[in-house]
Amino acid sequence: MSEAAFPAGFLSEAIQVCTVSRDYRKAIAGFLKLGIGPWQVHRFSPATVSEMTYRGKPSPHVMMVCLASLGRMEWEIIQPVEGPTIYEEFLARHGEGAHHIAVRCASSSWADKIARFEVQGFRVVQSGSWLGRMPYAYFDTEAATGTTFEIYDEQPGFVMPEPEEWWPAAGDAQG
Repeated sequence: MSEAAFPAGFLSEAIQVCTVSRDYRKAIAGFLKLGIGPWQVHRFSPATVSEMTYRGKPSPHVMMVCLASLGRMEWEIIQPVEGPTIYEEFLARHGEGAHHIAVRCASSSWADKIARFEVQGFRVVQSGSWLGRMPYAYFDTEAATGTTFEIYDEQPGFVMPEPEEWWPAAGDAQG
């Protein structure tokens, strides 16, 4: 691993905290009690995510991805459904809980962002591109930091798709 740190300002902002759960509905119910919600629920699968990789190889998998905002921070709950993933690994080693932090990087190029992590010795352990317009990558940072780091980029013109479901559903009371 390189002794030199990222250049000052390369990691510019923490933008997301993610927990991994075996039951996203149960996890959402807990977050709603804290006032975090409503939640958008999306299914990530080969139908919605291209270029899926796991540990350096093509690897189609399915996961439920739930998103909510609290201030400027996005909260995410991921429930793995099928196929090998870093989420299944985490559940097997640690059980449910905080899995990763997504950060914004000050760089204009996706390839440059990946390369800067790799120069530090942090290889990509899982990646894909949601709807072909939002590439994401997770890095093997757990041994160095205690958690996994993720980066993602919303490409120009990206429009958040309508979720499969909202929690709570329209008209339901929170918490």
